[in-house]
Order: sequence, then structure tokens, then C-alpha cells
Amino acid sequence: MSDFASNLALGFSVAFSWQAMWYCFVGVSLGTFIGVLPGIGALAAIALLLPLTFGMEPAHALIMLAGIYYGSNYGGSTASILLNLPGTPSSAVTCIEGYPMSQQGRAGVALFMTAIASFIGSICGMLIMAIFSPPIAALAFSFSAPEFFSLMVLGMVAASTLASGSPLKGLAMIGLGLILGMVGRDLYSGLLRFSYGVDQLYEGLPLVAVALGIFGLPEVIKNAGQITGRTVEARSISFASMWPTRDDWRRSWGAMFRGTGLGSFFGALPGTGGLLASFMSYATERRVAKDPSRFGKGAIEGIAGPEAANNAAVQTAFIPTLTLGIPGDIVMAIMLGALTIHGIQPGVSVINNHPDLFWGLLVSFLLGNFLLLILNIPLIGLWVRILAIPYWVLYPFIIAFICIGVYSVSNSVVDLYVLMFFGVLGIVMNILRFEPAPLVLGLILGPMLEENLRRSLTLYRGSYTVFLTRPISALFIGIAVLILAWTIYGMFRARARRRAALAAGEE
Repeated sequence: MSDFASNLALGFSVAFSWQAMWYCFVGVSLGTFIGVLPGIGALAAIALLLPLTFGMEPAHALIMLAGIYYGSNYGGSTASILLNLPGTPSSAVTCIEGYPMSQQGRAGVALFMTAIASFIGSICGMLIMAIFSPPIAALAFSFSAPEFFSLMVLGMVAASTLASGSPLKGLAMIGLGLILGMVGRDLYSGLLRFSYGVDQLYEGLPLVAVALGIFGLPEVIKNAGQITGRTVEARSISFASMWPTRDDWRRSWGAMFRGTGLGSFFGALPGTGGLLASFMSYATERRVAKDPSRFGKGAIEGIAGPEAANNAAVQTAFIPTLTLGIPGDIVMAIMLGALTIHGIQPGVSVINNHPDLFWGLLVSFLLGNFLLLILNIPLIGLWVRILAIPYWVLYPFIIAFICIGVYSVSNSVVDLYVLMFFGVLGIVMNILRFEPAPLVLGLILGPMLEENLRRSLTLYRGSYTVFLTRPISALFIGIAVLILAWTIYGMFRARARRRAALAAGEE
């Protein structure tokens, strides 16, 4: 207990320094602004702003990037409620109940409740991270190369099969990401692989260019043609109109805590993230409701639960990322890249070797979420006015900032070519309904997966049975196989249902 108190004291000393508080404020403010704007998202924003952190202390850099991440989840619900356009993917479920409430003249209540639910989910997620991260890190010290390889396999299988979209397409994207991760210098021989004479690729494909190309450009281009003519009056939302009724509070409290529990669980699982947590929370609220017919027409618990789940998942996603080096979701994969850029090896050594970074980041969540609560409620009118700006005015500036951010990483024109290539690839993937997130996850985890595979085979004389004879490794492999089997069973079952429905229709 004394160690825990001393660690928290260290975290407060780091997070409440003037520099850290400034970077936290900048991060959550930018995150909220980015979350409000449809079509950008936390992933593209973090990849774009990553070069700005190169001269910072690692703890300050991570505090700012994390603020952008959970700040965007706060802001993402604003466009969902007012315009029926999710600012972030995980806020898509908020559209279902938030937009009907807006049409009923209760947009202020919906926005206020999302801020409260997000705050409660974030704080509870932060406490869970503080309690469970040290024991998980201590357990991970018993891991060796086979266990880390198996855990990465489990994370990638979960990310590709539990996310939205076709599981087979997700697995295909993981495979493509692993292949792209082989570009660059060989880990053992030092020779260049698959660079085709481009020396600038000796460290692999540039992560910022790939992420912005595959996520940022397609979303901006897609929304440039879709977001037209939908505006909302800022004057229609006053502080008096934001206060929930007693019935709203009664319906929301239970939903918030159920959502927090679901979000904390799914956020800590590698590869799942806030999107799955939000939809699971919404499904749970519909199931436990006494009158499910209210849903889809402005049920406030359908906002409170998913928002709490979403933000709790954001906080607990840092647990596997910082303790095991396995990203909780795709944004956490970018965070892993940021840690590596700053010379910090992600994994079990972070808590022991860099306690100021870990505990400073954790305490900054407390500060950042209070700032977000203060910022979001009074500034709702400002966000509404920003949403009134035509998107055709904004997107040329967004694309220009993307190109500047990519070029500034290494001042290489090759990075711009990579950006354009993956931008076109991202557009094609969107048309064909391939999920881009597993590809980036495979690209980032590919080198680590290869390193642990080759190290395992070197230590155990080329025997692949080591992954099944070591208990923890076998457990991870077994869970991955069960997930695959369940996914395949679900696909065949859904196909059988479609065939039965078609047969019944023909009759």
C-alpha cells in the first residue's frame, strides 16, 4: 500500500508540473475539437501531431497524445447528437438515440448527459488501470519469447474477428499488414528487405504516412462529398435547456455504471476497443429495459451507457499497451510507435524502468477528464458554431496539414509517395468494405511478432511445439483458436439463416 501511495505521489509530481498541465490542456482541447469535426478521428489526429512531440520529454509527449485520444471521444458525440454524423467511429451508436433527442428539442440534455457519462466512465477506467496494471506487469515478467508471440497472435486474431466487418477480410488485412511489416532492415542480418532500392525505407514503412494515408485521406475525401447543408442553431441550446429531469437521472445512473463495467472489460482486451464496448452497452440497455420500444426514439439510457463504456474502454486500453506491449486498439498501436520513437521499449519494463512516465500519465487522466468536463459543458455553443462551417471549406486545409505533418517527420519526399499510395489503397478498401485498422495493427506488431518467433525458435532449436508445451503460451493459442472457431461457426450459422429466409421468401 505504501508503494502504491508513493507511486501516486510521483505521478502527481509529474502530471501537475506546469509543462505537463499545459500539454494535457493542449491535448484535450485539440482532441475535443478534432472529435467534433466528422471525418478526422483520433487516429489521424495523433498521427498528424506525432512529429510535434519529438522534442518533448516522453512523459509530456504521451500525456498530450493521450489527451487527444480521450478528448476526441468526448467531442465525437457532439456531431452525432446534433447532425447524426459520428465524429469518431466509437460514437456512432450515440447517433441512434442522440439525434432523435435533438429533433425533439432536447439536444442540450443529450450533450450534458454524454459529458457526465464520459467523465464517470473515464474516472472509473483510470482507477481500474491504477489497480490492475502493476500486477499484470509483474505477471508478465514470467513471460518469455513464446508467450509474447502467442499473446500477439491472440491480440491480432481478436482485432480481426471481433471488430466490425467480415472476419475473413479482417484476417486478410492482418496478413497484409504482417507482410508490409517485413519491409526494411532484417532484425538479425541487418540487410534490407523488400525496399526495392529505396534506401529511405531501411527502418520500414513510415508509420505516420501509412496511418494518415489509410485513415485520414479516405475519410476526409468521403465526408467532403457527404457533409452538406446540415446545420444547427447555437442559440437553441442554453444552459437551462441542458439540465436533465429527475426521470433522466433515474434512467441514466444504472446505464452509466453498467456501461463502465463493460467498457473497462472490453478496453483491457487486446484488439477490441471502444467501438465494441459501445455497441455491447447499447445492446445491454435494450435488453434490460422495461420498455424496449422507447429505443430508437430518444432513450437517454441509450446515450449514457455507450458513452460511459466508450470512455472507460479508452482508459483501460492503456493496460495491455503499457504493461504487455500489446495495443488495446488501433490508436494504442500508434501510441506504441510513439513510445518507440521516444526511445522507450513498450512492455513489462515500462512501469519499473519509467515509473515517472507510467504514473504521470495515469494521474494526467484525472486532470484531463476534469478539464474536459469543464470545457465541454460551457463550450457546447462554440462546438455548434464550428459545425456550422461548411466542410468544403475545411477539408483542403485538413489535407494540407496532413501532407505537412507527414513530410515534417523525416523531411523525405518518399513519405509523401507512401501517403498517396496508402490513401488510394484506403479508398479502395472502403469501397470493397475491408477494415483498415487490422492492416495497421499487423504492420506495427509485425516486427515484434517476427522477433519473438525467431527468438523462440533459436532458443528451442527450431521446434514449433514450444508454443504448445509452455502452459501460458498454449493458453493464449487456445483462446485464439476458440475465437476463430466461434467466428467460423457464426459465419456458417448466419449463412444458413440467410438461405432459410430466401427459401421461405420463394415459397
